[in-house]
Amino acid sequence: MSALLERRRAPEEDERADWRRRVAHAFSRAAGDYRRLATAQQRMGDTLWTRLPTRADAVLDLGCGPGHWSARLAEHYGRDARMLGLDLAPGMLKEARRAHGDKVRWLCADAAALPLPDAGLDLVFSNLAIQWCPSLEDTLTELARVLRPGGRALINTLGPGTLAEVGHAWSRPHALLPLQGRERHLAAARLAGFREVTVDARAMRYHYPDLAAVMASIKGVGAQTARPGARLSRAEVARARRRFEALREPEGLPVTYQLLTLELIR
Repeated sequence: MSALLERRRAPEEDERADWRRRVAHAFSRAAGDYRRLATAQQRMGDTLWTRLPTRADAVLDLGCGPGHWSARLAEHYGRDARMLGLDLAPGMLKEARRAHGDKVRWLCADAAALPLPDAGLDLVFSNLAIQWCPSLEDTLTELARVLRPGGRALINTLGPGTLAEVGHAWSRPHALLPLQGRERHLAAARLAGFREVTVDARAMRYHYPDLAAVMASIKGVGAQTARPGARLSRAEVARARRRFEALREPEGLPVTYQLLTLELIR
C-alpha cells in the first residue's frame, strides 16, 4: 500500500516542482523591471506597513523580490534586528543584492521548506507572494513553525475575482492560480496552529491608459509564464482591446485586485 501511495503522490510532487521552476524562471527574468512596473503591488504592500509591531528582533520578508520591503524593514527596525529576505527566484535576489547590499541576509528557497530553525522569528512580512505557492497549508504551517510564540505574520495575497477585467477582455479567466478565498485562508491558518487569525478582504482598483500598459503591469512583474500557452494572434489581441475598451472609465482601463490581508499571531 505504501508503494502505491508513493506512486500516486509522485506526479503531484513533480507538477509542483515544475511549477516552482517556471515561477522562479519567470520572476528572475522580470527582476530588472519589477520595481518600475509593480506600482500596484507596491501600493498594496503599503497596507501592511500600518500593522507592523513596534519591535521585532528577527524578521523575514517572504517573497522579497528585488528587496524593496526587506530594505525598508531593515531600516525600520534598526541595525540590531536580524533581517532576512527570501525568494524562490535567483534573479530577484541578484537584483536585491545589487540594490541593497548586505544589510539583509538574502536566501533562495521555497516558502514551504524554509531553511530556518524552529521558533526563531518575531515577524514574517509577505506582500503578494503566497498565492504562487502550490500548497497554502504547507506554506502557513512553515510560517507557524519558524515564528516564536507571540510572533506575527503579516501577509498580503490575492483572492478570487482578481484581474476579472483582464479575464473578460481575453474571454477567459486570467488568474494564474486557483486563488483561494477568505474562508480557506482562515481555515488553513487555524490548522497551521496560529492562535489569533484575522483575514480582511478588500477590492483595490487601478487604472491604465491602454491594454499594453495593463499587460505590462502583469507580465512585467513575472506573472506571464506560470502556465505555458500558445502565442496570441493579432485578431485575438484586437478583440481583447475592443472588449477592454468597453470597460473604460474616466481614469482609464480598470484592473481590480481582490486583496486579502492576513494577520496571524503564533
